[in-house]
Amino acid sequence: MSRSLTPAAARRIAIAAQGLARPRPGHVPTTRDLQRVVDTVGLVQIDSVNVLTRSQYLPFFSRLGPYETALLDRMRDRAPRRLVEYWAHEASLIPPSTWPLMEHPRMRRVVDGSWGGMQRVARDHPDVLAAVRQEVAAGRPRTARELEAALGHERQGEREHWGWNWSQVKHALEYLFWAGEISSAGRTTQFERRYASLERVVPKGESRAWLEPSARPDEPEAYLELVRISARAMGVATEADLADYFRLRRDRVRPAIAELERIGELEPVDVRGWAQPAWLHAEARRPRAVHARAVLSPFDSMVWCRPRVERLFDFHYRIEIYTPAEQRVHGYYVLPFLVGDALVGRVDLKADRSAGTLLARQVTWEPGRGGADDRRELAEELAQMAGWLGLGEVVGA
Repeated sequence: MSRSLTPAAARRIAIAAQGLARPRPGHVPTTRDLQRVVDTVGLVQIDSVNVLTRSQYLPFFSRLGPYETALLDRMRDRAPRRLVEYWAHEASLIPPSTWPLMEHPRMRRVVDGSWGGMQRVARDHPDVLAAVRQEVAAGRPRTARELEAALGHERQGEREHWGWNWSQVKHALEYLFWAGEISSAGRTTQFERRYASLERVVPKGESRAWLEPSARPDEPEAYLELVRISARAMGVATEADLADYFRLRRDRVRPAIAELERIGELEPVDVRGWAQPAWLHAEARRPRAVHARAVLSPFDSMVWCRPRVERLFDFHYRIEIYTPAEQRVHGYYVLPFLVGDALVGRVDLKADRSAGTLLARQVTWEPGRGGADDRRELAEELAQMAGWLGLGEVVGA
């Protein structure tokens, strides 16, 4: 008979597994502190939206408080390389050791699993693909714009958006990146990826073991390791949750769950009120209470799976950035606010850098929340965030 968990217990386990129940360090966070966050959550999603700050910086603030964002950039861009970019959940920063695990779920599916533009350039313009492959191999790490110029493929017009106005060169670069033939040597200050051959993406003198073909496990082992990372990062999870963390096919996830259950790393549990079976990680903390406080990025691994958020917190969440303005309910860049073991509200935030202020354009509390204690917690959290972002004051909260 499966162990039974209350919804509150499952919620506390999930928060603790994500590192949000730990006290923030009493010192200025170091690279070691950031590495602990990476080890806890397994991957950090990247997003180009810069209304507040780039999304990859926020999960570290939520768990550590104010820290120097340059530390994260160095972990991604300099030796010893601790993070590398790849399509894991979405565009994500992952430990180098995770990169080879993506061969079967992602790299080998470039022909039929990547975006249409990537597939078309490989199918219809093999000459462009070959030229891009050769140019990347021949030079230093460069952005798509630099490589377009080198190959004489200029963009038409100046319209910029994620996925809009991609040249054939850009599609070819993304095809090779998805296939694991090239990688990223980091991002520019304008958030442009710097593409590089695998030989050049790792600084001289640094171990390249994670790039060797021998580092890529067979398919069952790759799925096993990815589900293992996901299960540890979530604490308690359904099959759908475990598949979503790295965006894996569920028919490949099931055998991995069964194997982890067989060797005792996962225990089947019944969470009251959940319609689907769940599994508890053997090392998951089961705190009686958590004293968390965090404003969470829409792309934080605690909340990126919206059905899981609703199941854990009874909290219906949408970012609303992609919702037409007249249909928005809670604002534009809407971040959930975690206090204790509950998502108590949400706040629409914007960094007004010209005025030097953090704008809380709209705050919406959950039913029964928003009293003096909740408002004080939010004010303190936003004041810390404003200081971290180099903004003078919070306006609107």
